[in-house]
Amino acid sequence: MSFLQVKEQARSLFSNASFLVHISNNEEYEQALSFMEELIEEYDLYEPLIELLSASIERWENNAPEFAEFNRKVAALDSSAAVLRILMDQYDLKTDDFKNEIGGKSMVSMILGGTRKLSKDHIQALCDRFKISPALFFNRPN
Repeated sequence: MSFLQVKEQARSLFSNASFLVHISNNEEYEQALSFMEELIEEYDLYEPLIELLSASIERWENNAPEFAEFNRKVAALDSSAAVLRILMDQYDLKTDDFKNEIGGKSMVSMILGGTRKLSKDHIQALCDRFKISPALFFNRPN
């Protein structure tokens, strides 16, 4: 296949589905989400297209005014408490299930509530238990 053919096919594709590379409004965002649901059914076959579409969706969600408040709240979250909460959800754990890693359930509650922080030892113990990277517990720079 020549570059000319590839360019023509790309131009045709993007003129029919411009949301693949740039979402301009909520209607295109909804189209992109619907299309993503279809593509994921056959992930291996459509992986490159999924990657392209997911980048477009991510850009929209990071910059669209309707996501601004949500994005501010997410940025303000303590990532270590969020990771702890995710672990609790994924493994169906309660605050008193972390005696060996964190201590009593009141300490876990304080961490989840934001009045205390996970220590280096807490993080190491959680990483050992759940076989995860310590990097998950630290905020990413914006």
